[in-house]
Amino acid sequence: MTTGYHRKKQPELVRQQLLDVTAQVLADKGTAHLTLDLLAREAGVTKGGLLHHFPNKNALLEALCDELLRQMNDHIAEVMANDPEPTGRFSRAYLDVFSRKASEAGGTNTLYAALFAEANMRDRWRDWLEQRYRQHEDTDSALLAVIVRLAADGLWFVELIDGPKQLQDRRQELLAELNAMTRRK
Repeated sequence: MTTGYHRKKQPELVRQQLLDVTAQVLADKGTAHLTLDLLAREAGVTKGGLLHHFPNKNALLEALCDELLRQMNDHIAEVMANDPEPTGRFSRAYLDVFSRKASEAGGTNTLYAALFAEANMRDRWRDWLEQRYRQHEDTDSALLAVIVRLAADGLWFVELIDGPKQLQDRRQELLAELNAMTRRK
């Protein structure tokens, strides 16, 4: 009697594959083309397999948003760990993460834009920001630090829309000045 081949179950790998495929589809096509059938097909799982991990599209998007926020948090923590100066440390790390050129970030910028088009994802983002602002209040509450973080958001947006050439030409100068601002008291 011959037994069929049984694939070893690796639920965490399948879950991560689903998140990776979702991120790629969002970055390439946006939320309008995101269907569970497409995601299951692209990930090489059945729709039932997808639904086992994520009961609906919203749960999948929330998990992806949480994963992206975790990765961003890890990157910020890594940059902060290499910065010996406490004052403005979070703002410098935030600037580093959000000032990355779209070409360096791959499809990440487009992915964030697609995710944050959804109201509940914006809520998750806002909650993440509020937690970080409270967490770093002792070192990064100065008005200049807040201005730097808002400017970093603006630079990110300019990169996202492949913004005005005048800003792109002065990008390094802007980043240097913003970085210097985090060190002023």
